[in-house]
Amino acid sequence: MGRSLKEYIVIGLKGMAMGAADVVPGVSGGTIAFISGIYEELLESISNINFKLLKILKSDGIEAAWKQVNGSFLLALFVGVSISIFSLAKTIKWLLENEPVLLWSFFFGLVLASIIYIGKQVEIWNAKIIILFILGISFGYLVTVVPPTNVGEINYLFLVFAGAIASCAMILPGISGSYILLLLGAYPIVMTAITTKDYKIIGAIAVGVIIGLLSFARLLKWLFSNYKNQMLIVLTGLMLGSLNKVWPWKEAVSTYIDRHGVVKPLVEESISPFSFDGDPKLMFAIILAFVGFGLILLMEKLAVKKE
Repeated sequence: MGRSLKEYIVIGLKGMAMGAADVVPGVSGGTIAFISGIYEELLESISNINFKLLKILKSDGIEAAWKQVNGSFLLALFVGVSISIFSLAKTIKWLLENEPVLLWSFFFGLVLASIIYIGKQVEIWNAKIIILFILGISFGYLVTVVPPTNVGEINYLFLVFAGAIASCAMILPGISGSYILLLLGAYPIVMTAITTKDYKIIGAIAVGVIIGLLSFARLLKWLFSNYKNQMLIVLTGLMLGSLNKVWPWKEAVSTYIDRHGVVKPLVEESISPFSFDGDPKLMFAIILAFVGFGLILLMEKLAVKKE
């Protein structure tokens, strides 16, 4: 497929939009790919990275292998994704440290609207679906209240796992990779690593992303092809149960000292904004929650129009 330089620049810009979405919990890079019309090509290109590619590389050379995986398309796309992630990470990190209530309010609106967006796609409701929904809610909530382990250390194997799971967001509309990192407790670590250029952490996440794209991608495609309704309801329940994680107003129950000697909350519980120790910024928080909610609704309308 021959493309001009202008077309590859456009693909890079679409990649930047995907990267921006993947930085923000609640918005899926896969959704952006779908809206912008490159979703099927992305899936096809990733699927072509397999053992057959090695045979092509050996028998026909680098140029043939490059064409097989649609290399120019993937390169333009992932350059755009990388630029967006690295440029936005510093802003996200600053907001996490200085305006957490406002940032989490925006995230809360994003996730709440995403729950409705995914839930509306469930076509069949029966006893089994309701049970899966309840299990999804229960597991989602449980993840938010279980205290993390080894909080003073960096577990690189865990980061590889987190990156692998989060990478699924690039191929499945409706699932946010950063939201998965958030649930796993790795989101602040990754944002800090990107801004401080901690290449060990970035490398561990990158290895996980590559593993996820090349392996879990096919599994998830199969699940959605054969058990779409069940997958959608589990995702809806999981995100609904885990809303507790992105509630803006929290109170630290216990703390720990990280590897830099900074005191950070270990276990937090959600509280009313009227019981919050500090300025709850209620009006601005509500506005930002509505902005986040409206952004997902806008994206949904664009997706329907594109389809």
